[in-house]
Amino acid sequence: MAIIKCPECGHQTSDKAPVCPNCGVEIAGKIIKCPYCGEIYLIGEIVCPHCHKSPSNGNNPIENDNQSLVEQNSTNVERNSYLTSDNGIIVPTKDESSNSLNTTPQEQYTTPNDNTPKARKNNRTTLIVSLIIAVLALGVCFYFYNRAQNEKEMEEYNFALSSEDPTILQEYLNNFKDAPQEHIDSIKAHLQRLEQLDQDWTNAIVSGSKSALMDYLSKHPDSPHKQEAMDKIDSIDWAQCLKLNTSEAYQMYMADHSDGNHYEEAQIALKKIKANTVSMEERQAISNLFHNFFVSINERDEVNLVSNINDNINFLGKQNATKQDIIYFMNRLYKQDVQNMVWSISGDYNIQKKEIGDEQYEYIVNFMANQKVEKVDEPSANYKYKINARINPDGKMTEMSMTRINE
Repeated sequence: MAIIKCPECGHQTSDKAPVCPNCGVEIAGKIIKCPYCGEIYLIGEIVCPHCHKSPSNGNNPIENDNQSLVEQNSTNVERNSYLTSDNGIIVPTKDESSNSLNTTPQEQYTTPNDNTPKARKNNRTTLIVSLIIAVLALGVCFYFYNRAQNEKEMEEYNFALSSEDPTILQEYLNNFKDAPQEHIDSIKAHLQRLEQLDQDWTNAIVSGSKSALMDYLSKHPDSPHKQEAMDKIDSIDWAQCLKLNTSEAYQMYMADHSDGNHYEEAQIALKKIKANTVSMEERQAISNLFHNFFVSINERDEVNLVSNINDNINFLGKQNATKQDIIYFMNRLYKQDVQNMVWSISGDYNIQKKEIGDEQYEYIVNFMANQKVEKVDEPSANYKYKINARINPDGKMTEMSMTRINE
């Protein structure tokens, strides 16, 4: 076995291969090697395509190429030295037996006429096979090219469909005019939505109102202008908050804008207001404390009397008074001739608020209280007192003084 070049396409192959793996032409038993120049060509060729000389024997396959030129010439001499006469007797030709070795192979060899149609048939078969291979190659190339184009179109389509940039969508429409109609329709619809989105945003900005911006966000919750719209709403609410400057306004801003641009400012302002403003809740808690204190005296209820008293209190001028001191005070009010006693509060509290720690406040309270005393043998007596008290952040009374007002 030897490696040769295919006489049809020049591709290297084995001389034992049935056909050339590149062009498909038959190899084994179908080729011959020129004894003069060594060229490999198809056995159907009349002469060597390289030196244009005829072989000694046109039917010898490549396997016999190891025979020497002398042996081939001897065979030709023997075949050409004798001719058959009309009566069947073989006679030698004239002077050819002695000169056969000196004649050229082309002079000794005459190609039979019946080989010409076979050579044409082989050439036609080779041409048809080559055309089929070429068509198949073109078909494969077209398939992969078309597949690559479709993949590129699909990639660009998905990218454009997820984009919020009108320029990218328009670029897709310009580059893929032969894309599937459903893709073109989807991109056009997306482009139209973005154009409407921009128009609505322009209208909201021109309006400059919170309601217009809120309406825009409700229609376009995923808009690329979402954060910008939220920032503008934040600014509008903060401006209104500063204008009102109330604890309710700051609390509402903080509730609506937990991550707002002015959240920390609102906290500081609210803290400042709380330090100087007594809320309704605080006022009610203070009122309940003193109401419970005097009702407990009316009912001589020792437990409730000291329930809102600090462990140590400055009570009626006595420093560090205890709860027992408060109970002792109540019992002293009920002398032997006292039949009944009623304390009442007008409710007009004057409350001052003071910050003593981080969001820790104490309250200084001034108010008027009335005392009605019913005795056994005497008419009822009414007394008026001015009460000064102090409440700590825990809601306990830490200081109390009572001044009787004579009228």
